[in-house]
Amino acid sequence: MLSRLSELIWADWIWFPEGHGWDDLKDHDGKIFPKTRDLWAVFPVALCFIVIRQIFEQTIALPLASLMGVRDKHRICASPNPILESHFCSKSKHPSQSSIEGLSKQTGFSVRQVQRWFRQRRNQDRPSKLRKFQEASWRFTFYLLAFFAGLAVLIDKPWFHDVKMVWENFPKMPLLPSQYWYYMIELGFYVSLVFSVASDVKRKDFKEQIVHHVATILLIGFSWLVNYIRAGTLIMLVHDASDYLMESAKMFNYAGWKRTCNCVFTVFAAVFIITRLIIFPFWIIYATGVYPLTLYSTFFGFYFFNGLLVVLLVLHIFWTGLILRMVIKFLPGNDIVEDERSDKEETESDDEDDGLDHLEMHFMVL
Repeated sequence: MLSRLSELIWADWIWFPEGHGWDDLKDHDGKIFPKTRDLWAVFPVALCFIVIRQIFEQTIALPLASLMGVRDKHRICASPNPILESHFCSKSKHPSQSSIEGLSKQTGFSVRQVQRWFRQRRNQDRPSKLRKFQEASWRFTFYLLAFFAGLAVLIDKPWFHDVKMVWENFPKMPLLPSQYWYYMIELGFYVSLVFSVASDVKRKDFKEQIVHHVATILLIGFSWLVNYIRAGTLIMLVHDASDYLMESAKMFNYAGWKRTCNCVFTVFAAVFIITRLIIFPFWIIYATGVYPLTLYSTFFGFYFFNGLLVVLLVLHIFWTGLILRMVIKFLPGNDIVEDERSDKEETESDDEDDGLDHLEMHFMVL
């Protein structure tokens, strides 16, 4: 039963064009091809990234934060109160006016004291500026190295200059050592992000981040299995092209370097739009979803792969809308761009009866 199901799931006609199949990916004459078992290497790579990240954030990111002048504001902790804590944890972090009035009666606090308690309690759960700087500096380092490493891997390849070449001799394209390591490192990094998502800085687009990470892992993993590696390396390079700029803008923002942050963010926005909304759909998706129709009849793997690319494109459009809304804030009279996704950090003034809402910038993790 199970063997029959496995044969059906991995049938040649599902994943390959007519006339091709898994036999084409068997090693022969000294030529190596990608195999399913190769993907097990991703997990130790991801574990290494998690360990390296902890060391990096403590030994490099912290001193760098001090050097750049990153400072955390003192936060007033909410006083212990079992009734308010229970409501905060089990019902709502943002209670309605009627709930606040009810809690006021239960605790003996005034309405304004209850409101202040919830502001202070929400701020306790928000990551510190130093914590966000550490995360941004780690991602900046990886994306920067990954982009230039990917560029070095691809710069001399014919499909880098003519994307239609990704289909030449498909699927009988031997695996190069540089492609193997590029894939394992990129895939291992995204798997490490999924493992650490619970401890990373939370943002309003948390669900979109999860969808993005899962779609990226499926895309990279699937492209490995069916030897779409040439297209896969181009996709990874395009995505890494703007990410390090975004992370560096975050670092400058947390350090209070507003002018530098705005300049870097402007460059990031331009690179993001060019790579994600022009090169990605009109070159890469064209090469993977339109041009192959002139070579092969369609098959399920074709639709699956391009469907994942469309999911990424939709996310790109979603994030581009946020970016453009932030760019508008560069108009005269605005000191710094504010992220439309970020939560408001609520702080108390010296006067207990007064509260100020401040927006902190958190750029997207793509």
